[in-house]
Amino acid sequence: MKERNPWAWVPTLYFAEGLPYIAVTVLAIEIYMQLGLSDAEITFYTSWLYLPWVIKPFWSPFLDLCKTKRWWITTMQLLLGAAFAGVAFTIQADWWLQGSICFFWMLAFSSATHDVAADGFYMMGLDQHEQAFFVGIRSTFYRLSMIVGKGVLIMLAGVLQVMFRYQIKFSWSLIFYGLTGLFIAFYLYHNFILPHPKEDVNHEEKQDAKVIFHEFLMTFATFFKKKQIFTAIAFMLLFRLPEALLTPISQLFLQAQSSKGGLGLSPQEFGLVNGTVGVIGLLAGGIIGGMLVSKDGLKKWLWPMTFAITIPNVAYVYLAYVMPDSLIAINTCVFFENFGYGFGFSAYMLFMIYFSQGEHKTSHYALCTGFMALSMLIPGLFAGALAQFVGYRMFFVIVMLSCLLPFVVASFLKVDSEFGRREE
Repeated sequence: MKERNPWAWVPTLYFAEGLPYIAVTVLAIEIYMQLGLSDAEITFYTSWLYLPWVIKPFWSPFLDLCKTKRWWITTMQLLLGAAFAGVAFTIQADWWLQGSICFFWMLAFSSATHDVAADGFYMMGLDQHEQAFFVGIRSTFYRLSMIVGKGVLIMLAGVLQVMFRYQIKFSWSLIFYGLTGLFIAFYLYHNFILPHPKEDVNHEEKQDAKVIFHEFLMTFATFFKKKQIFTAIAFMLLFRLPEALLTPISQLFLQAQSSKGGLGLSPQEFGLVNGTVGVIGLLAGGIIGGMLVSKDGLKKWLWPMTFAITIPNVAYVYLAYVMPDSLIAINTCVFFENFGYGFGFSAYMLFMIYFSQGEHKTSHYALCTGFMALSMLIPGLFAGALAQFVGYRMFFVIVMLSCLLPFVVASFLKVDSEFGRREE
């Protein structure tokens, strides 16, 4: 079969990978907030949706048993379209909460499976030179999906709510039916355009579940025998603790009415502030962080990045106490916080790569990503209840106090001074 140009499928594949994740982690919060759930209910229900990414390493080795990664990609895209349609349909029903949560779970599991298949297919469908060339392209289109999901879709939902006289359920239903159509289109397009790599074959004849399960247990055991394993786990769980507390509550705070201590942004304003300006800050911080580490190594930049992922959270203390009306001031604060997070998060990602080095590095890195998802799940379970109990102002002060923990766990890390530095 004629080889496909990677430009024909890499951008669309990673754009399709990002949208369901944003729908689960951002749009679900937005919908439940607009439909009147309390902060405690919203964060508790939506935090559990991180679970598929937590346990993803446990089922990912078994995907090759029955079908190819190409099959999993296209099938998951069709299933994602069905899950989007399920949310769109149930959100207008009397049992909208139970129904929408059910289909958000379907979205989450399908999205996590799609992530595994897409990343594996990327390595099979491209040679080493192409993989290196397109790594920036795939990241760009993944981040572009964040802007569309966190920015454009929320702004569009706000416009539709004005057009249809604030029929919130109907407006979000239209958004999710649109996503349904988009993922059916992705399924049809990728079913035609994705290449057929020789390595992407059904392994059923070569391996059985027992063999794969045994290999997984071996990689699992070797992971927990690594040096500084407990320090590494503590780092992966606590380094992002302030951000894990802040992320769901900041979305609620920015849009809550002033009578409840929020800034009262409309969906259109929030889409601009968080989904556009915030994402640009996140991207800029990540790019600069990666460039500096490649120049000087991770060890040199670990402490500046620890400061960057914690101290900028003070922007929300300022917003909560000053309550500025100026959209420029709000945008500046959100950009500042996101830029710091993007810059500091570079240390987190690079440490996971560093810690995964050696035999079974791919499987060990997958286990690290499970801890990464768990670091967002656990704080989110009680963040809303805490914010509801103490108020937004005191909550953001507590977030600042939690910034001590990233410094504590970073102080115990031992990192090779040459790791991350570009060879001359």
